[in-house]
Amino acid sequence: MAEKSDFFQSQTVKDFNQEIEKYHLGPLWNAIPELMHKQPTSHAVAYLWKWETLYAKLMEAREIFTPDRGGERRAIYLQNPGLTNRQPWGWASTTQTLYAAVQLLLPGETAPSHRHTQSALRFIMQGDGAYSIVQGERFFMEEGDFLTTPKDLWHGHAHLGDKPMIWMDCLDIPTIYAIGGTFFESYPERIEQPNVPDYFSPGRYEGGMVRPISDREPKIAPVGSYKWSQTLAALKGLSRFEPDPYDGYAVEFINPSNGKTANPNIAAWMQKLPGGFHSKAHRHTSSSIYQVFKGSGCSIINGVRFDWSQGDFLVIPNWAWHEHIAAEDAYMFSVSDSPIMDKFELQREESYEADSGHQTVVDEFKPLLP
Repeated sequence: MAEKSDFFQSQTVKDFNQEIEKYHLGPLWNAIPELMHKQPTSHAVAYLWKWETLYAKLMEAREIFTPDRGGERRAIYLQNPGLTNRQPWGWASTTQTLYAAVQLLLPGETAPSHRHTQSALRFIMQGDGAYSIVQGERFFMEEGDFLTTPKDLWHGHAHLGDKPMIWMDCLDIPTIYAIGGTFFESYPERIEQPNVPDYFSPGRYEGGMVRPISDREPKIAPVGSYKWSQTLAALKGLSRFEPDPYDGYAVEFINPSNGKTANPNIAAWMQKLPGGFHSKAHRHTSSSIYQVFKGSGCSIINGVRFDWSQGDFLVIPNWAWHEHIAAEDAYMFSVSDSPIMDKFELQREESYEADSGHQTVVDEFKPLLP
């Protein structure tokens, strides 16, 4: 940060600062050391939510909240403990820029269609038989599927199956709230009806590394649903080669009509960390939220060990040293705000050079359990 001066703590300066405050003015001479650090200082903290806790609270919520009682969605969001001072509702901040939640939809339920200026995506954790409908296209959801819903698209959910459906939501709510760009609109009827065949957009891209000629002009969401079977095949192909030293085997979900991230403001990855893999540590200005889809292991974040297993969620704040150790083959879905950092040309990355790229563990995170 900028250098502090003892003179600025003198009574003369304090008296003047109090005087200008009456006129809604502020002293840059005092403020600049706190506002302009030499490197990023995150208010968000590294944190881990255990699946046992999330599942227990979702099951309690199903007895209290239903879509018929209002509230739009039965979703419990992951509130970062370092951001609870944001008002209202901690801005629903899981990181400084992103919101993440677990959502439960029961058989026979309908979550009404709406649209908003926040972009959204979903990763399916458990169940089948439910669908999302986005701009008149239905996507039936299965475990491991990734769905994207960029801003201003109508979307709703309904469940035609017989078992509870649970998925992860991620939106850029804190970012849009902070810059004053929030708009929300309910659909005129309860839920939008299909106007194209199911899986219309994924079917247009079954060719893989080719695109329909009608998409030579980029579209915001040419593919709404990315199936787990395709993602798994891509990871199996990568697994024939050496893993990336920092991220193992990782693929990024992209918009095939323009080659950019599938969601304009939120990057989404699926990683495979083979059993016994120990990544090297690095840090970057983008923050990340991990969902452990399968497997177990631990991550070391700024010297603190976080043990994780299937279903858990983990937050890595921006500019935090982190490395992963897989106890068994692990598949980890993650989201990050790297597209936001890229837009502002702020994305930087740095490798941890000491001790062959591995941090010293100085503490162990103790999760809250029900």
